[in-house]
Amino acid sequence: MNCCSLLFFLVITVASSVSASAEALGFIQCFENATSSDSVVYTPRQANFSTILLSYIRNLQFATPDTPNPLVIVTTVTPSHVQATVLCAKSCSLQVRTRSGGHDYEGLSFVAPVPFVLLDMSNIRDISIDLETETAWVESGATLGELYYSIAQKSGVLAFPGGICNTVGVGGHFSGGGYGNLMRKYGLSIDQMVDASIVDASGRILDRAAMGEDLFWAIRGGGGASFGVILRYKVNLVRVPESVTVFKLTKTFEHNAMDIIDQWLHLAAQDTLDREIFIRVVFSATSTVFYGLFLGDSGTLVDILHDKFPLLNLSTEDCVETSWVKSTLFWYDFPLNSSTEVILDRAPGSGLYVKIKSDYVKNLLPRSGLAAISTKLIQLGVPLSMSFNPYGGRMAEIASSATAFPHRAGNLWKIQYYAEWDNAADSKKYYDAINELYQFMTPYVSDSPRDSFLNYRDLDIGANTGNETDFFSYGRKYYGANFERLIRTKTAADPANFFQNEQSIPTQSSM
Repeated sequence: MNCCSLLFFLVITVASSVSASAEALGFIQCFENATSSDSVVYTPRQANFSTILLSYIRNLQFATPDTPNPLVIVTTVTPSHVQATVLCAKSCSLQVRTRSGGHDYEGLSFVAPVPFVLLDMSNIRDISIDLETETAWVESGATLGELYYSIAQKSGVLAFPGGICNTVGVGGHFSGGGYGNLMRKYGLSIDQMVDASIVDASGRILDRAAMGEDLFWAIRGGGGASFGVILRYKVNLVRVPESVTVFKLTKTFEHNAMDIIDQWLHLAAQDTLDREIFIRVVFSATSTVFYGLFLGDSGTLVDILHDKFPLLNLSTEDCVETSWVKSTLFWYDFPLNSSTEVILDRAPGSGLYVKIKSDYVKNLLPRSGLAAISTKLIQLGVPLSMSFNPYGGRMAEIASSATAFPHRAGNLWKIQYYAEWDNAADSKKYYDAINELYQFMTPYVSDSPRDSFLNYRDLDIGANTGNETDFFSYGRKYYGANFERLIRTKTAADPANFFQNEQSIPTQSSM
């Protein structure tokens, strides 16, 4: 279909407002003129539009008929497609939402209340490993699983400190901070970032030298979507043993789970545990699960924990020694005898409705508080979980101003509140329950502000309304004292505020 035929077809068939149709038509014509291609552009009237749109929506609440759809999807395959998308959307007064893996918990990377273009980066996912320098260039559409697999194909003693969910796209994960079970040893994903390539609002492709240190600072924890479209990152890889140890222990409250949690809380607060050890605690109304990773052998781990964490009562029989890349299967609940290739699967499986919230804890939780939380989880009557992720180690050594991500020394652990369900009719019940739990936790977590984690996006803590108070509501919680520098950087990098969403960094003039 040629351009004129395509435009006529769209005029007749696009089910949208007249103005929105004109914007879509203008964008398509502009994009084709800039790239001499329309093969990566999809509109709602094409049969595969819904398939492409839904393929990277991980939260069913954004897969409903009343969810605002993009006017156009661009499944970009080259940097020139990204440049054309930005420039053409800008000329047509359309917003751009950029999606890499689709794990944005509030859908801001693929849903907007205004006419928008969805820039799908899933086809830009090359990974290049340099063993000599122990670095990698990773394109934004790659998943963490693809990165981990690529590293393992080159080396058995190199790794990267990213998250445990293999289907997460690196674009959002890295720019929001990115953490995982190597954080106490090596810090966050952004702490290993040494370069990046970004398309700015003028359509220029900028590396670290061209973008300047302020912007490079900002996209390490301040989110990329406020400043441009990040094409790729250069990161340092980190050293791990050929064999690591993992374990998973489930404790019930009939078997002194409360005492074990209490001892873990004191251990995390004191930060005396070896930084090669990471133990996550997942707390629910019925049980507590301890997930562990140790950069060493099981015998050494058991000896350390018998000395420092005796109530866990870990034995070598509870442990599995495996390669680092195989340990990523364990943390993602794959059987360890699975082929490593399973982490290349970009599909997350069956979808669910999900709501996430987060907190940071700066003071030791008293035993009475722990008991009260346990009682509250039971009273709520729906299956919620709370994941406690320990800080300390390397995280306590990096200044809060070193990157845009501010939550460093002084934090004992981070809490993720998690709710999932499979029936839309239950949504209000789960939302009410997780919000009630979040309010209940107020006395036990950080305050003034009550800090939150950008990668656990939560619109409940504030949204971009054009009101300065609202900007600072979520801005302070995500970025702390770094928020003012982020505003200055945004103003310099994107003065017209082209890149924006419901929780983007504002320019000084937009406040």
